[in-house]
Amino acid sequence: MRFQHLTILSLFALLALSGCANKKGKQYAGVDGDYVNGTPLGERSEGANFLGANVQRGQYAPVQFGYDSSSVSPDQESKVAAVASALKGTGKTVIVAGFTDERGTQEYNRSLGEKRALAVREALIAKGLQANNVQTVSFGAEMPVDSASNEAAWAKNRRAEFGIVK
Repeated sequence: MRFQHLTILSLFALLALSGCANKKGKQYAGVDGDYVNGTPLGERSEGANFLGANVQRGQYAPVQFGYDSSSVSPDQESKVAAVASALKGTGKTVIVAGFTDERGTQEYNRSLGEKRALAVREALIAKGLQANNVQTVSFGAEMPVDSASNEAAWAKNRRAEFGIVK
């Protein structure tokens, strides 16, 4: 009897541990393994739809950020307003992906990307979107839109992109 309990407990522990592993071996802020609240993420490489095949990207202009900033500047608020206006009342889910330029450590950039995504999320909620319909993910300095190492490229890479779950 005691042996059966030990065997059952061992099986549960093994199942629990195997279920916690991240298949890609990386952790992304706001991401559970390869998913953002049940939405599968795609490959994390340049040109791929990193938010997954069932997420439409590129429909809305990205929100750009200043150096070392996670505040949505007044000149970027119209981009947030356009997304909020289009999605308000539709029940659709939007994923806000935060990015940084290449400067800084991986941890710092992942954290700053998360702060940027969360700032845009809060702005969308303030404009009337339901909180449960706005998810975030941070990719930090991964997947730059411009791989050059100069101020013009860095400015393009400091952004938050929108993905609409189909």
